[in-house]
Amino acid sequence: MSSLSLDRVSKSFGGVLAVDNVTLSVPAAAITGLIGPNGAGKSTVVNLVTGMLEVLSGVIQMGEVDITRLAPHRISRLGMARTFQNIRLLNSASVLENLVVGFHRHEQSGLMANILGLPSVSRERRDLVAKAHALLKRFDMERFAQLPAGELSYGHQRRVEMMRALASDPQFLLLDEPIAGMNDVEARQLGVIYKELAAAGIGILLIEHNVGFVAEYCDTIHVLNTGRLIAAGAPREVLSNPEVIEAYLGS
Repeated sequence: MSSLSLDRVSKSFGGVLAVDNVTLSVPAAAITGLIGPNGAGKSTVVNLVTGMLEVLSGVIQMGEVDITRLAPHRISRLGMARTFQNIRLLNSASVLENLVVGFHRHEQSGLMANILGLPSVSRERRDLVAKAHALLKRFDMERFAQLPAGELSYGHQRRVEMMRALASDPQFLLLDEPIAGMNDVEARQLGVIYKELAAAGIGILLIEHNVGFVAEYCDTIHVLNTGRLIAAGAPREVLSNPEVIEAYLGS
């Protein structure tokens, strides 16, 4: 199985290193946690991997493909999907329409076919709507299908963003604080889904401040502090590391 790998990746802002020589791997069919205190560089890592920020040095690969300098849309088409720390939905569009947008990577109809209204366009639209309904059922969100996404609660909007990311059928899924604002029951429900996705072969990189959640659902954990990787390994080993404890609690 392939993996998403970072090899000695760095990024600076105004001469200050936000990510400093980070090497880590996100294997397929597993959940890899990335944790650290505020300002550690976690979201910057995600933005580098997805091409939203330019890498200063180092190499990022998806399997054998070097994606270090690729544009975000090209990385997405290779099978990368993400959610954002701050939810980004089409608020006035329905939940269903938000999900259909997520299937863009697999659309076959060209611009001219859409302009001419060819039957193939209608067939493809029906197929995408059916797939969107299947996602809604999986996440127990069918009752919200026709509601504007912006009218949903914070936790439900998080679910819509997750479903939209999955609509692209990714090989790797990057989750930036996906359970923020959720209660324990909602978080556990998503945790079970993450396990199912990993079992289906998707490699998941999970950034989360809820250390207990990360410890329960991640196979391995990497810890960043001031842009540097200070620990990596099994959850119990990493969370008992004195340097990790100091990073979170102070000396």
